[in-house]
Amino acid sequence: MKIFIDTADVKEIREAHEMGVIDGVTTNPSLMAKTGRKHREVIEEIVSIVDGPISVEAVSLEAKGMMKEAHEFSGWHKNIVVKLPMTSEGLKATKLCAQEGIPTNVTLVFSVNQALLAAKAGASYASPFVGRLDDISETGMNLISEIRQVYDNYGFKTQILTASIRHPIHVKEAALIGSDVATVPFNVIQQLTRHPLTDIGIQRFLEDWKKVPK
Repeated sequence: MKIFIDTADVKEIREAHEMGVIDGVTTNPSLMAKTGRKHREVIEEIVSIVDGPISVEAVSLEAKGMMKEAHEFSGWHKNIVVKLPMTSEGLKATKLCAQEGIPTNVTLVFSVNQALLAAKAGASYASPFVGRLDDISETGMNLISEIRQVYDNYGFKTQILTASIRHPIHVKEAALIGSDVATVPFNVIQQLTRHPLTDIGIQRFLEDWKKVPK
């Protein structure tokens, strides 16, 4: 399973990249607003750090405007993936991008039917939001299982990008189910590195090392 980092914070991206565990980056308008920086400036810095798919979100509501943004974003760097909304207009833009060879990430997917349509339109990635489903008392990871089954049933090439991850269990379950990608906030990536027995083991080794004749 590929791991993308879900942030527009360049410091977080640099640190995660130095760990050698991230394969790409996903951004969105909310994450970008937190930086207080110009959009293109941030994206250009990100692509200079990570050599992998970088999702950049279109904000137009109509396919024509989405395509204008898609052409602009894809011109910034070869690794740009254009994020498009799971709407009728978004599907129109997804189809056109697929015809032009522009990679796409259909975002805000909350049902199997939406994921099915995204795949049929030619999306490179479909992003089901598991955390937001959990928020309304649904089990978000069930959706990942169902999409995996449908995509496998028909051989769709669209990759499942598990999004809205809130904690390490989401990452574990996504991997067990067979999600192609999980996009993970920096704080959760840090949590993935930790285990109390690892800390105890390190401490014991350090204490024993002090007893070794020098």
